[in-house]
Amino acid sequence: MKLEKFLNFKNLQTCLKEASLLDYYVSGFLWAKGMDFSVIQYSKFMTLLDMLLHNLRTLHMSLEDSIKWLGEVMAEIGPSHKNEKWNIFDVKQASAIVDYLKISLFQHYKLYEFLFFSAREEIVIGTEQLIEVVNPADHPFPDPLEEGISFDIYSTFIEPPPPLDMEIKGLNQEQGPGESQPEADTSETDLLVGFTIEEIKSVLDQVTDDILISIQTEINEKLQIQEEAFNARIEKLKKA
Repeated sequence: MKLEKFLNFKNLQTCLKEASLLDYYVSGFLWAKGMDFSVIQYSKFMTLLDMLLHNLRTLHMSLEDSIKWLGEVMAEIGPSHKNEKWNIFDVKQASAIVDYLKISLFQHYKLYEFLFFSAREEIVIGTEQLIEVVNPADHPFPDPLEEGISFDIYSTFIEPPPPLDMEIKGLNQEQGPGESQPEADTSETDLLVGFTIEEIKSVLDQVTDDILISIQTEINEKLQIQEEAFNARIEKLKKA
């Protein structure tokens, strides 16, 4: 932008003060463009904007003093001046300038004072961090960061199992070169060979009866003990 170069602003991206001042001048320039000012009127209006900031920044002029100063300047360059050469703005234009300064500079006068006179802390907009990466190993150590879970769960459910050929090779190494793997006995022996269905059923009935009889005997003994205990309590109550 031409205004950026004219004002010699070089740190707009990081300096809040320069960005605010550029916005102040650009807004005033665009407003004057909408008013269809002449070249002389443009020059006087932009000079007026700059002098108001100069009074604030250099002379520490208060809001009341700035308003008084503006009234004096507008009396010189406005329609009330006796010399027609100084009648740069008519009544409507002078009123519009005062209204614009009210909503742009005077309404935010405290903010501009803060901009010029208050120290601001530097805000860290970037930081540098060093990250150490663990070298790859057979079993991740520390726990795998990309998963965010414990190593036990990772090794059990997530870590891919070793290839089949590696497992066979490991078994061969454990057994040694001279040992041979025993062949699995695939023959199955049927233990019920030689018994008929009636004989098997008879044996099962006998085993079931023995179990039920033992359970029934145990229950009867417990019931008898409980009955004797109740009878003893009843006798005590009668004697009492």
